[in-house]
Amino acid sequence: MATVTVEINGRPYAVGCADGQEERVRILAKQFDGHVRQVAGEVGHVGDIRLFLMAGLMLADELHEARLNGGAPAADAAPTTDGVAEALNAVAARLEKIAQGL
Repeated sequence: MATVTVEINGRPYAVGCADGQEERVRILAKQFDGHVRQVAGEVGHVGDIRLFLMAGLMLADELHEARLNGGAPAADAAPTTDGVAEALNAVAARLEKIAQGL
């Protein structure tokens, strides 16, 4: 198993992956980092967990739309957080509260 160090929102993270998949992990991490930085630019610094959650939900939404469109990105595929940021912050706060209780 290989280990790749990727940078997300300016912080390094070591990620394990199958041998030969290092470049793919770097590419995927760069895409994720772009989403995290976009969210951070729109909602400010709300903590890594919330930023990662919001970016993950944005990616999940893009994947869902692509699947609905037979694999093609939606015509309005430009990701936005308008109106969604507050709801995501509420969800993230609830998740953090649950995690603190564990």
